[in-house]
Parts: sequence; C-alpha cells; structure tokens
Amino acid sequence: MNPFSHSSHPDSCNTLDHLSRRTLLRSAGLAGLSWLTPLSQHLAIGAEKTKSKPKSVIVLWLQGGASQLESFDPHPGSDIAFGSKAINSAIKGVKFGEGLEQSAELANEFSILRSVVSKEGDHSRGIYNMKTGFRPFPGLIHPSIGAILCHELPVPVTGGAPLDIPTHISILPANFPGRGGYLGAEYDAFQVGDPVNPVPDVKSWTDGDRDKKRFESLGVLEQSFATGRLADLDQKRTLHQTAIDNARRMMSSEQLAAFDVKERPEAEREAYGDTPFGRGCLAALGLVEAGVRCVEVTLNGWDTHVNNAEGTSKQLAIFDPAFAALLRGLKERELYDDTIVLVGTEFGRTPKVNVTEGRDHWPHGFSVLLGGGGLRSGVVLGETDPSGEKEEPGDPIRVEDVHATVLNQLGVDYEYELTTPIGRPLPISEGRPVRAVI
Repeated sequence: MNPFSHSSHPDSCNTLDHLSRRTLLRSAGLAGLSWLTPLSQHLAIGAEKTKSKPKSVIVLWLQGGASQLESFDPHPGSDIAFGSKAINSAIKGVKFGEGLEQSAELANEFSILRSVVSKEGDHSRGIYNMKTGFRPFPGLIHPSIGAILCHELPVPVTGGAPLDIPTHISILPANFPGRGGYLGAEYDAFQVGDPVNPVPDVKSWTDGDRDKKRFESLGVLEQSFATGRLADLDQKRTLHQTAIDNARRMMSSEQLAAFDVKERPEAEREAYGDTPFGRGCLAALGLVEAGVRCVEVTLNGWDTHVNNAEGTSKQLAIFDPAFAALLRGLKERELYDDTIVLVGTEFGRTPKVNVTEGRDHWPHGFSVLLGGGGLRSGVVLGETDPSGEKEEPGDPIRVEDVHATVLNQLGVDYEYELTTPIGRPLPISEGRPVRAVI
C-alpha cells in the first residue's frame, strides 16, 4: 500500500528513514535535573538544538486501549465494524468514527498513524512501552518522553530566569504518570488533578509573619544538621535544599496562574467540554504558553471489553471537543508550530468482538495522532486489515519509531547514549523517525 495514499508528498516510497544526527555540544557530565537544575547546565547541552525547533509536547493519553475501529481507522460496512458508523473528514476519502465530528473538521491539521504496532498486549507493559519507547526490562526503568525532553533540552526561561513551575506535568495521571526512570525521580512528572481545583500544597497554612518565622527556624535546624557533616553529604544526590528553594519559589510565583482554568472566559471553557479532561486540555494550553516542556493529560476509561460501542462512544464525546479546542487554541495563540501534540494509547482493540460485544486487547495495529511542531499534516499512514484476518497491518510503524520522530523533531539526538546509574550505556531511542511526517 502506498503510505501517502492520502498525501501528495513526492517521497511516497519511504515511510521510514534512519536520520542520524550527532551534536558536538555533548558531555556526559552535563546531565540536567529538570526544573531543579541550574540553567547553565542545560544551556550548554541544548543551545544549538532548539533553534527553529518546537519547544513543547502535549501528550493526550487515552488510557485503557482506545478502539481504532470506532475512532481514527473505521471500516464502516465491513465485518469488523460490527455496526459502528463513520463520518467524512476534511481529508478526501478518509473517514473518522461517528462522534469525532469536530476532530474530522480539523483532519488536515494533524497526521494519523493507523498502523502502529507493539509487542505488548498487557496494560501496564503496553503503557510502559508507549510512554518510554522501550519494552519493560528487569531491574531498569526507562524515562518517559517528557523526562527525556526535560533532561536533554534547556530549562525554559521566562523573564530572564528559569521557569518557576515544573517543566514536566501530568494532569489526571491515573496510576501511570510519566516517570524519570534511570534519570532520577527529579524528572518524574509533577502530578495534578482536575484543574478546576487549585494546585495542592502551594499555599502556606500560616500567615506571612508566622510562615517567615517557621522558615527562619528551619534554617537554624539546617545549619545545625550540616555542621560537621558537610564532608559526608552529597548535595547532588540529596538535592533536598534545592527542592525546598524551588518549591518556595513556585509557591510565590505568578506562573501558577497557568494551571488555573477558572479565570478563562466562559466561552473558551465551554468549547473544551465540561469535563476534567477538557479542563486538563485547557490547562495544558496555558502551561505550554508559560513555557512548560511537556504536559500529559489522561483520559481514562477506554478498556472496552464489554459493550465496546457504547463505551467508546462515551469516551469520544469527551475527547472530541477537548482535542479540537486544544488545536484551535494553539493555533490562535500561534503556538501550534512550537508544540507537538501526540494522541496515544497503549494498544488498540480486536477486529472481532467477544461474547459481551466488547473488543479485547490488540497491539497489532492501532492509531496514534501527531500534529503541530512543524510536522506534516493531513498525512494518513497504514491501516488495519479490513477483513480482520491479518495481524500485521499495512506499513507497520513501531512504537519506538513514534518516539524517534518526536525527539528528532525537537532537536534531540535520539541515537545518543545516556549512562544509567550502574554505568550501562543506553540509547535515548531505538527507533527511526517516520520520514513521511517530517
């Protein structure tokens, strides 16, 4: 199948291309520490990599395994459709599942990878695979894509100083938020719930004078504790004072307003839908506008082993307005070229339904969306087999290839080897960028 069957790009024969990039500004001793790290360490690594490159990633995570056959790869009228309906999209000849009307209108603004494949059909392993680009390995935890970006790219700067708020954030994280893995817990995503609520633990429980006296007393204790122990303390490993200083700075920062959706105009809030996920997408817009490197927003509830049609329909009603409003918001604020939007899930659903009219786990071909960030738009790659007989889809794209594509687009040397705490060198990604969307 021609991977550009819905695109006019001339290089339609090569879906994947091994793009190699090495940067000279590398040093194993310049490992970053996300939002807790001095700015200078990151600038040395990333100064040359971010020129004319996207700055942020928004991951819309559909946890549970979203059905591709009722969303972005429908086959209406076929045996595997089982009555599910489809609608036309802005791309001629390309259909979306019923319930994605707003997304279908914007189909020319992003690309659809319909043939992503994984070797993991279990929820926890599939989530790990999709969020890190690696399969689980005993004794090792790989960093998520957000952690990699915060490690490899400079700390965002606003007003001449590093950002006061975390640069890796997970909204509505369920039980699998992005992790720092072997890069360290300082790269774990900062977790918040429904943005209708304030960010937890950022307001002091006491008034100004009493709060000030408490920290003066804490300073005395810190000095007493450190006396005679400085030679034994590894400040780079503990980082507790750095964490306290940054937390205090965050607590008093005006940048906290980026989390707040209650102050947004009512019409804007309504466009995203009156749901936690919709509010999460609206908050993600404000956060990348403030300079946050990676925001992950989770929509749980896609594990449709029972009554797949009804379950997926409910999820699409939540996803569709939020996704469309996010794209429009990024474009209105002229942030779309600076921000990659990735819609992902741990795997798809089976072509055939089970006895409870549900669809089971299917890692052999599912859909991932990529938009913004200077990537090509309106490209549709691959498809699942309309007959449901073939496990391998046309033009398969590996999970690690999706990661390599995003990292490459952001200027990260995805082939570069990082060193784990036990001295093991590991490449940032084992994938190859999907040339068709670059």
